[in-house]
Amino acid sequence: MRIGIDCRTILNPTGGERAGVGHYTYYLVKSLLKLDKKNEYVLFMDHTAKNLQEEFVQKNVSVEYFKFSEYKKYLPLAYSHILTAVEIKKHNLDIFHAPANVIPLNYSGKSVVTIHDLAIYKHPEWFPAGQKLAVNILVPASIKRARRVIAVSNSTKKSILEQNNINPQKIKVVYEAGVKEKQPTLKAQQQVLEHFGLKPSFIFYVGTLEVRKNLVRLIKAWEKVWEKSPKKFEDWQLVLAGQKGFGYQEVFKTIKNSKISHKIRYIGYVTREEKVALLKAASIFAFPSLWEGFGIPVLEAMQFGTPVLTSKVSSLPEVVGKAAVLIDPTKINSIVLGLETLTKNKTIQNKYRRLGQERVKEFSWTKAARETLKVYKEAIE
Repeated sequence: MRIGIDCRTILNPTGGERAGVGHYTYYLVKSLLKLDKKNEYVLFMDHTAKNLQEEFVQKNVSVEYFKFSEYKKYLPLAYSHILTAVEIKKHNLDIFHAPANVIPLNYSGKSVVTIHDLAIYKHPEWFPAGQKLAVNILVPASIKRARRVIAVSNSTKKSILEQNNINPQKIKVVYEAGVKEKQPTLKAQQQVLEHFGLKPSFIFYVGTLEVRKNLVRLIKAWEKVWEKSPKKFEDWQLVLAGQKGFGYQEVFKTIKNSKISHKIRYIGYVTREEKVALLKAASIFAFPSLWEGFGIPVLEAMQFGTPVLTSKVSSLPEVVGKAAVLIDPTKINSIVLGLETLTKNKTIQNKYRRLGQERVKEFSWTKAARETLKVYKEAIE
């Protein structure tokens, strides 16, 4: 097979954390190339990723850069759909994989598309305006035209079927995975705590500060937990890390108005190394999201043996199984009960540490790559 993959979402590894679709594309491609030495791969990138080429060099791989990518901000539609489609067609592919929800409109060859998350169709209020073209035209057209659709969870598959009139057999569920990391040393954990001025006991959230992450309710729940047992939680903090996203202002307003604002810290964007050390050092990882297509952060926390509190909605129960405390993210009292459960005693915390580390073994990028290769073959046949 001659396989083309759109790699434009891969972020620069030297520029910080890979996130979202960039994370998916990077680790899937790396695993495919490690697993498969027979098929030919054409990796399509734009000019911003030229320093990434060395990571993918091997005999059965060629890296191609889209012409005119420097001008995409001036010609977004032309670059994303017309010019890119012309370039892709030149390479006589057997199959083209679009890993970021959208296939170029003008591309007519055999294709596979990965759909990560369709929350915007049910809850447009969680997202910034200006996405009508993608929502109304590009994503539905891509799902319809693709030979096969990869969904990153059964929850996402269900969303696809609710929004699109297509044959369920066309959709294949291929789970994502976390990134295998060495367990941070006690010294590394201590250093990151000192760097941010944190105490050893803390509830940790890392991710974008945006509406659907439900951080306002998490803050209010933490306030209730602290007020019920101020002596028990005298040395505890709620620590939030990540970039500011859509609706972040409400999060800061809630912190400012909280009776225990001194027990809540926002430490901003953290590097991969800092994130790993903080996940390991945390007493609890809280991820009360209102909707996730998959939920890599909970896998990462479980990998480091951190007890997880997360939501019983969308894909999250599917990912964590019985290895986390599940809450109703729309009810503050449910989050309160979840936090109280995980802070009750060491026995409960150790139980979820053990369950989490067992659960995370069920997900791997090698498995994802193997299943994706099967999807490519089905799409061609």
